[in-house]
Amino acid sequence: MTAPPEHAPLVAIVGRPNVGKSALFNRLTRTRRALVEEIPGTTRDRLYGYCEWRGRYVRVVDTGGVEGPDADPFSALIRQQVLEAIAEADVILFVVDAADGISAADEAITDLLRRSARPVLLVANKTDRQGAAARLDDCYTLGLGEPIAISAYHGQGIGELLDRIIELVPAIEAPEREERLRIAVVGRPNVGKSSLVNAILGQERVIVSEVPGTTRDAIDTPFEFEGHLMLLVDTAGIRRRGKIERGVERHAVQSAEHAIGRADVVFLIVDQGEATVAQDTHIAGIVSDHGKGLILVVNKWDLAEDRDDRRGFASRLDRRYQFVPWAPVQFTSALTGEGVHDLLELAVHIDQVRRRRVQTSELNLMVQKAISEHGPSAVHGRRLKVMYVTQAEVAPPTFVFFVNDPELLHFSYRRFLENRIRAVFGFEGTAIRMRFRRRSEDRREESA
Repeated sequence: MTAPPEHAPLVAIVGRPNVGKSALFNRLTRTRRALVEEIPGTTRDRLYGYCEWRGRYVRVVDTGGVEGPDADPFSALIRQQVLEAIAEADVILFVVDAADGISAADEAITDLLRRSARPVLLVANKTDRQGAAARLDDCYTLGLGEPIAISAYHGQGIGELLDRIIELVPAIEAPEREERLRIAVVGRPNVGKSSLVNAILGQERVIVSEVPGTTRDAIDTPFEFEGHLMLLVDTAGIRRRGKIERGVERHAVQSAEHAIGRADVVFLIVDQGEATVAQDTHIAGIVSDHGKGLILVVNKWDLAEDRDDRRGFASRLDRRYQFVPWAPVQFTSALTGEGVHDLLELAVHIDQVRRRRVQTSELNLMVQKAISEHGPSAVHGRRLKVMYVTQAEVAPPTFVFFVNDPELLHFSYRRFLENRIRAVFGFEGTAIRMRFRRRSEDRREESA
């Protein structure tokens, strides 16, 4: 990958100690460089990284927590670090703890920011914690506008935050780079993941180079398959949460989740001889949340007791992974090479599906036909009306519905519309996103 532009716009993360600044820095830069602990003041120096979003680069700086005048002797230095970061920043992310509520320190930081004349985005972190929603309205007392609700730890709301950042920073395009289909291989230990990786790379494909690492780190291997440039991201096995030790094993899990974030298509390896556990479905959920392509790979099929019962096994697997019914099942044997070629062909197909764009006219005709055949139910005498639909993005395919009131949308009808889009336009193997925005019937858009 080409190096990021040296003079990319700078985004400074500021806030009092222990509000999740370092967790947000790690989430935006997709690294583990910043120290994250439930101890105030673990970040003392400014830490810089890069973030790419929708083809745009920004630099991100993580600062120490700003404390009151009676804090430890380091606080004066931390305050100076923050002021210097603010002075050079193009946009400031002011992070507050939604679970704790607004403190005197938050108000003091607000006074600093008002004097900076820089654009400020108020970021309410830890909104996944109990009681956070009830305290979210307190953020308005700072007078910095509507807070952006996120969970840096779980990744919730990060896309919206990045969209807001990109709106505010100067446009510097990301440099062109060699496009490869990025495949992440994930799975619990001993399901044959590494053996399958070796089988993929050993079947008459050209290995361009290999980036070495330990068995616990991700190993990126560029290769070519039938004229398609690919990058295989091999990750350490993901253990069940109860078995994760501090340090290296915890890093292995984070490495796998990081690989999913970087991938286009994910191979989730399951052992035909082992029962599905919560960790497997948890990882499938992460893949779906990231909007990636997903293939459930049943490995060691050569050891199956009934090798002819593929349909029955796939049906049982579908029930366990019913929240990702769009994910195909592929049977393989790393030992014999069975199914490996078909697996890569399927990955290429899913990558093409992820980049498919539907004409707006066809999309609206399909949606209106679906509504005429099966309209939404009324809610308190009111019924959802869809005025217009458009595909906003690809990879993952993202569809925006302009409706009279998003609150009238029932989850079952959302699922009905998604299933119809998939069936008509063939969006198999990939997560798709659907957003519903309020628009009045005269097509003047209102805030949802």
